[in-house]
Amino acid sequence: MHELNVSAETREQLQAIVNSPTSPQRMVMRARIILRLAEGAAGQEVAREMGISAPTVSLWRKRFSQEGLTGLQERPRSGRKRRFGETTRQKIIVRAVCMDPPPSCRVVGAELGVSPSTVGRIWRAHDIKPHLIRTFKLSNDKRFEEKFWDVVGLYLNPPEKAVVLCCDEKSQCQALERTQPGLPLGLGHIRTRTHDYYRHGTINLFAALDYLTGKLIGHTHARHRHQEWLRFLKQIDKEYVPDLAIHIVLDNYATHKHPKVLKWLGKHPRVHLHFTPTSSSWLNLVERFFRDISDEVIRPGSFSCVGQLTEDILRYLAKRNLKPKRYIWKADPYQVLEKIARARTRLEELATIKANYDTAH
Repeated sequence: MHELNVSAETREQLQAIVNSPTSPQRMVMRARIILRLAEGAAGQEVAREMGISAPTVSLWRKRFSQEGLTGLQERPRSGRKRRFGETTRQKIIVRAVCMDPPPSCRVVGAELGVSPSTVGRIWRAHDIKPHLIRTFKLSNDKRFEEKFWDVVGLYLNPPEKAVVLCCDEKSQCQALERTQPGLPLGLGHIRTRTHDYYRHGTINLFAALDYLTGKLIGHTHARHRHQEWLRFLKQIDKEYVPDLAIHIVLDNYATHKHPKVLKWLGKHPRVHLHFTPTSSSWLNLVERFFRDISDEVIRPGSFSCVGQLTEDILRYLAKRNLKPKRYIWKADPYQVLEKIARARTRLEELATIKANYDTAH
């Protein structure tokens, strides 16, 4: 058989395959076959040198001649024939999507007569993850877009000679005391704490986050009523000079709209309330601060009394105000509304699929 013609560039690529420590051995063998043939060696000679059969050398000569380097790659194989048809495959997918709560691989496998690993493999191929749950809540507020733009407008274009405050109450902050002291974080082991605890009561944190400066106004109360909310409003009113308007972003909690609160607001026209849509606390940036104080103070701490928890909360607020941290709205509001619209459409589609499934079964 004639000498195999291989370009200089292709020789370099073949030699790189041979020299690479990460190349699969089957690819190294095929590259060596082609390199020896390119040097003018006969097929029988190459077979003897490499300890393989002559038909193997002939096979890779032919593949390389027809397809180049691509011909040395492994071709897809048919594999074992399926033990079940496409109908069973579709049922495996439908079970995960339509059953609530989603079943396990073992349950679906036993029901359809296939192995749990088969069910898991099909779910993975379609990126179906019944074991994971992501919480969400879409607002049913009829004035959603109106309230959405009212709040986002304050973030994107704050009014002049005014302050924008994100206000809310973090209720039921628990003073939990661990039953035993835990081990601190150290080399070779993680931090530990007991799973059980003593309850020493709760406290409610009222907080106002200045959107433009990041400063916080905070106060704690044992109860969470309109009286405490009104007291907090009066505290806010005293914090700012009279010639500044005060715009407050807050949720639809009943205490925020109590007649006595509305009466006080009527006497203080510089205070303007901007209510977020129902089930849309994510619009209120003070919720981001509440996550921080939960992660850094409330949840990891161990408190022997409510007073100790209160002291730690106020100390944290004072420390934050020394170097205020702003939370800035960066999301494109139009993209947010599009995402919500897609979620509503998807929910309607899933409701239809589930209804059809329930009817059929």
